[in-house]
Amino acid sequence: MTQIIRTQMLTKSYGPVESVSNVSMNVRRGEIYGFLGPNGAGKSTVMKMLLGLVRPTGGEIELFGERLLPGSNEHLKRIGHLIETPVFYERLTAEQNLELHCEYMGYPNKQAIGEALRLVQLVGTENKPVKQFSLGMRQRLAIARAICTRPELLLLDEPINGLDPEGIQLMRGVFRRLRDEWGMAILISSHLLPEVEQIADTIGVINQGRLLREVPLDSVRASTTEFIEISTSDAALAAFVLTEKLGVTNFKQTGERTLRVYGTELGQEALSKGLILNDVPIESINRRHHTLEEYFFDIIKGGNGHDASRQAGA
Repeated sequence: MTQIIRTQMLTKSYGPVESVSNVSMNVRRGEIYGFLGPNGAGKSTVMKMLLGLVRPTGGEIELFGERLLPGSNEHLKRIGHLIETPVFYERLTAEQNLELHCEYMGYPNKQAIGEALRLVQLVGTENKPVKQFSLGMRQRLAIARAICTRPELLLLDEPINGLDPEGIQLMRGVFRRLRDEWGMAILISSHLLPEVEQIADTIGVINQGRLLREVPLDSVRASTTEFIEISTSDAALAAFVLTEKLGVTNFKQTGERTLRVYGTELGQEALSKGLILNDVPIESINRRHHTLEEYFFDIIKGGNGHDASRQAGA
């Protein structure tokens, strides 16, 4: 896959404080890159540097195979973006806002406007001014504006803020379609890690301005530990039965009502039967694996992410 974004030792300092420090990242054509990090980690600053809104203190940026130089802006025609709170012409309709955007961008294909509105399910709002839109509708319109010029690269900073569960599900499908049918590269930051886990091909974990890990999500899934999770109203009794009756020692209690059993020769059915025969009230028992959220927090806290990936830049 061709690299769309390539940064080398990208750095941004505000006085003595480095907001972004030596970030080397790679985003390829036709992939969704989940950019993960706590608030203030540097995600938005990296995106703003890619758009030329913030000038780097050091390092290099390559977009579409060409080095980004101060004052260069031709690449902006090939990028759609949603950074921070979107602003619209409040008295105009959604369609009129997109028409102005396309005119500004020099993109004359008006059919693309209708297509973008259909994708985000804003058809039928033709006569409604944006000032009457709900927060979720405004967010969907912002995404429509970002994609209506058919960009090769999409930069989305917390794009599902303000969306209800139905809207989040809709956007999940939109992002996959943009990747699969339009061949678009999408760099997306979000604090909703389960959502990123469902759509991302690659993740980059950033904290305190440093990119800690860059790894294909399939590698995370393949190498994270599987376990059997037991939910019960009597976790103490379950722990006793596991140890004293079933000979299981490799487990831990993860909540008041849950235990996780690792690497046991007993299968899920045998564990369930053994616990029930010893009067342990079982609410549920399922085979699971560590989530992206657990992997993320392990990396942030200085762990190895279950050895699932290489170090960024390695």
